Amino acid sequence: MQHPLPYLAHYAENLQSEIQKLLDQNKLGSWLRHRYPTTHKIAKDNDLRNYVMSLKNHYLKQSQPISKIKYDSEIHIVNHALGLHSYVSRVQGKKLKNKNEIRVSSLFKNTPEAFLNMIVVHELAHLREKEHNKAFYKLCQYMLPDYHQIEFDVRVYLTELEHSGSVFTAC
Repeated sequence: MQHPLPYLAHYAENLQSEIQKLLDQNKLGSWLRHRYPTTHKIAKDNDLRNYVMSLKNHYLKQSQPISKIKYDSEIHIVNHALGLHSYVSRVQGKKLKNKNEIRVSSLFKNTPEAFLNMIVVHELAHLREKEHNKAFYKLCQYMLPDYHQIEFDVRVYLTELEHSGSVFTAC
């Protein structure tokens, strides 16, 4: 049996209850829009690349380079992926080339900047920490002190999106 709030399944029961109540009253979308009244304007891959590189250069100057940064419409939230960091190894001639790639779900083209920021910070943290361990989350909080709250709010957003089909209207 699937959990009634799959994106919030690991959170405290009282939080799930509050979100379920707002969902039942059709007030969850307005709650989110009140918390996050504006959406970002980073809609093109080149803009996303500039955004990611700005954060990387500010917080992770010494980390490995990123060869590709783009929105990806094929990332499905069903798989609980909001963004992907991949470490791609390719043979070019007689050399093995390793490249880091960051792909962000196209779902985040029309959301508050805090949501996009959380996804980007998460994927950037994978440049240093491959696993979701204590060091990984400490790095996320270093780059985004409200990381855990925003991650929760993103999960609330996904819950409302699944329920209503939209939350933030395109500008």
